[in-house]
Amino acid sequence: MRRTELLIPAGSLEVLKTAVVYGADAVYIGGEAFGLRAKAKNFSNEEIKEGIQFAHSRGVKVYITANILAHNEDLEGVEAYFHELKEIGPDALIISDPGVFSIARRVLPDMEIHISTQANNTNYGTYLFWWNLGAKRVVSARELSLAEIQEIRAHIPEEMEIESFIHGAMCISYSGRCLLSNFLVGRDANQGACTHPCRWKYSVVEETRPGEYMPVYENERGTFLFNSKDLCMIEHVPEMIQAGIDSFKIEGRMKTALYVATVARTYRKAIDDYQKDPELYKKNLEWYKDEIGKCTYREFTTGFYFGKPTRETQIYDNNTYVKNYTYLGTVEALDEKGRCRIEQKNKFSVGETIEIMKPDGRNLEVSVKGIWNEEGEAQESAPHPKQQLWVELDAEMEQYDILRRREPEPVITA
Repeated sequence: MRRTELLIPAGSLEVLKTAVVYGADAVYIGGEAFGLRAKAKNFSNEEIKEGIQFAHSRGVKVYITANILAHNEDLEGVEAYFHELKEIGPDALIISDPGVFSIARRVLPDMEIHISTQANNTNYGTYLFWWNLGAKRVVSARELSLAEIQEIRAHIPEEMEIESFIHGAMCISYSGRCLLSNFLVGRDANQGACTHPCRWKYSVVEETRPGEYMPVYENERGTFLFNSKDLCMIEHVPEMIQAGIDSFKIEGRMKTALYVATVARTYRKAIDDYQKDPELYKKNLEWYKDEIGKCTYREFTTGFYFGKPTRETQIYDNNTYVKNYTYLGTVEALDEKGRCRIEQKNKFSVGETIEIMKPDGRNLEVSVKGIWNEEGEAQESAPHPKQQLWVELDAEMEQYDILRRREPEPVITA
């Protein structure tokens, strides 16, 4: 059995540390330029250094995205950036553009390079093309089935790695070659400024029939319009492993620490259980499904892995997310009284019942016994986002525990 890597996204230093603690084998992040998530907080060079140090001290790798489709004016900056990364020392670069790839090979000849899904990697000939140029890993296009990935594995060198998405949002268009954002609002998805117009609510009207709304259908070649459900393969970890995939990739560099902790912890346990004993994986399957449903999601699909998606894979009547839990904060430190310090993310109050989510898989239901601000003044509630607080709970806490609140009814958000 090939070793399976769990690759988790991080849009900030806080989230990187959460990913590492909650089970990542590797984390992928973006610097302040040349990645495809310009709206994410992203990392300064100093934060990259701190993140790499934190990850490496726990045996976790860090990959940096430089996967824009570059224009002429980008190339000089790319080269300067890669010289900076040479000193910083990430474990790999994620690249899609051949020009950027060439610069990386020249400036960073010893750096491992992974080819992004943006490069539309749909066949073993493409994999071999990149391998012969010096790439170590290729990220499969979302349009591939598990049978196709297994066939790719059979045609490429044993030491070459396949990375495939296992969970998260599905791009419309062809492996993320999106034009909607550019066309509608002038912000280029392939320059890192996607506004996610594929999530907006649309109707199609023929110009001679005003007011008559037309349904939108997908074609047989796999161009699926507008509003996909989220990929979730938690019930199919065995098939993913058997297909010969080396790295299971979670989508979501703009997600919260709670989302990252939830998916990392759940897939970590699922992978470890299966590799220890397939029967253990089957026994715990309901736990995985229950846990993965606690993160924000848009209904789930298996994407293209078991054949072409149908109209049931799309969501036609809304553009909303389901949220069963609200993120309250992450334990940053503890004082001599056993209180925890957090940066408050959402409102909660003294006397409320909340939950402590622990990296080892435990979820502890606890009562909020007290809240104090930085000046030591007691508060009845925590109404101000990003306020530094000390919180007393009726349970023992540790650094990196996450505080969350179960909602009595699922919260629907845009």
